[in-house]
Amino acid sequence: MIIITGATGALNGATVDHLLERVPASELVVAARDTAKAQRFGDIGIEVRRADYADADSLPAAFDGADQLLLVSSSDPAADAVSLHRAAIDAAAQVGVGRILYTSHQGAAPDTPFAPGRDHAATEQLLAASGIAWTSLRNGFYAHSLNWSLGDWRESGMIVVPADGPMSWTAREDSAEAAAVILASNGGYDGAVTLTASAAPTFADIAAMASDAVGRDVRLRVLDDDAWIAAQVAAGQPEFVARFMLGMYQAAAAGFFAGTDPLLASLLGREPKTVRQLLEA
Repeated sequence: MIIITGATGALNGATVDHLLERVPASELVVAARDTAKAQRFGDIGIEVRRADYADADSLPAAFDGADQLLLVSSSDPAADAVSLHRAAIDAAAQVGVGRILYTSHQGAAPDTPFAPGRDHAATEQLLAASGIAWTSLRNGFYAHSLNWSLGDWRESGMIVVPADGPMSWTAREDSAEAAAVILASNGGYDGAVTLTASAAPTFADIAAMASDAVGRDVRLRVLDDDAWIAAQVAAGQPEFVARFMLGMYQAAAAGFFAGTDPLLASLLGREPKTVRQLLEA
């Protein structure tokens, strides 16, 4: 049995859809905080259970019987993500889950400026110490985030960032499909696996691609940290969110997102989607 958490979200919801192309619905279970939001899965014969990382008592029953458990990482920047993940891993150990697959991130490391990357590294340490077989899906930075990072570049002709560095922007739908392939392999991948697009362009590279896409010059402007945060706040972004995202740019500049890996293309049987395709869409 494969149990999938976070299936009411875009990433693991798409993973369930891809799994249905490979395994029958009777072999899947969806675990969600709000079971009503998972009704579409129940309608096609997938068992739906309640699971909330913040309610540890809900987790053992939700995870019981799992040969494989896909744990989505917490997406709340204000939460203690590592404690939430620890509760889930402890519950999985309690009920004898065969393998945990965890949605991690490329560049997971204790010293990354990007706070979620530190949480992912700590969670991977918990997995390694759990005694459970585990796979960490180190996905490249999700490419749809570029829609926010690039701002109104089509109108302004300007991309404004606080730092620049290579990033292997990766389509979330490609990551979801790869997760399904790995789950269907039934333990074919151990430890941390890196799932990225085939290139890691800088924002300067992206500005050049954007210029090609619209047929006019799109320039890159790099602000200092304080000026960039002030601009984000002036545009209506809460300051804590701006400071949270600043860590992403700083990590990119430090090279944490620079690597690429051919595994994603191999799992998909095709080249992953590219930044150029996103800009031209």
